[in-house]
Amino acid sequence: MGALLISAAFPPSEFGTDWPAEVPVQIHMKSDDEWVLEGDLDAARDLAATVDAATLYLYPGTQHLFMDSSLRDYDEAAVTTLLERVISFLK
Repeated sequence: MGALLISAAFPPSEFGTDWPAEVPVQIHMKSDDEWVLEGDLDAARDLAATVDAATLYLYPGTQHLFMDSSLRDYDEAAVTTLLERVISFLK
């Protein structure tokens, strides 16, 4: 069991609890994405700082939906790196 958060994060308190310590999580987001900067980055950094099994990956750029190849936000280089990390995580 694990969690992948892509282009967003949230404080676990939204669900009335702490993040389950036994659930690893990877968070992938663009460092200058305006949606991320409006609060998700703080939540992601908090998760990474307080959960031993949490890893935050920040990719350069502003694109929010950078994994969607049908959009102009698509970032092939970031997606390649993200997929390598996700596949490793899932193993």
